[in-house]
This record gives sequence, C-alpha cells and structure tokens, in this order.
Amino acid sequence: MKKNIIQTANAPAAIGPYSQAVKAGGFVFVSGQIPLHPASGELVAGGIEEETHRVMKNIEAVLQEAGVGFEQVVKATLFIRNMNDFAKINLVYGSYFTANFPARETVEVSRLPKDVNVEISVIAVAAAN
Repeated sequence: MKKNIIQTANAPAAIGPYSQAVKAGGFVFVSGQIPLHPASGELVAGGIEEETHRVMKNIEAVLQEAGVGFEQVVKATLFIRNMNDFAKINLVYGSYFTANFPARETVEVSRLPKDVNVEISVIAVAAAN
C-alpha cells in the first residue's frame, strides 16, 4: 500500500517525529491538531471557543491539502482537559459539519502538548492512492 505524506504551511508544523497527515488505503489520517497559529507557531489565546476554532481551521487546512473536506470526515477524536468545556467545544466543532456527522469520541485528559485545552484528530475518506 502506498503511503503519501501530507504537509501544508497553512497548518502548524509537526512538533515531533510525525506527519501532519498520511494518505493511505483510501483514507486520510490527520494527526492531532492543537490551537497553534500556523504562521507564528504561537498558541491562540482568548478562551476555549477561539482555541477550538483554531484547531478546526488547522484540520481544515490539512484536509484541503489532502484534497478532501469536512464532508469526508468519518471519525474524530477529541481530547479535552476539562469536560466542563464540552458544550462550548461541541458547539464550535459542530459548526464545521453540515450533515452526516462523523463517528466520534471525546476524552477528558489530564495534560496535552504545550498544556493546551483541546486537541482533535480526524480520519477522512479519500480517493484510492
């Protein structure tokens, strides 16, 4: 199976030994995105809604580079530091989908990279390689 690495300057560069996304077997596997601004590399401030929007915009940029969009997302995983933020995160997350929502789980965790409050990864369907 052919494995294509997806890389875009419109999303934050990887901060470790991983790719922004990998396209393989008709799927696009997007690594967890955190609320880093792609141009500056700085964390977005302003609250959980702004952080979640930045995460979703980062995901959108990676998906676009892979030739797909949120309509093709079949699975999402949300990692959040505080389950009390779930409703706010869910509202922002949901605004990026119009129908046929993906499968998903949401997990509260004690710590995330760079001590952010939210990290989201997705899997999308794509044309076969």
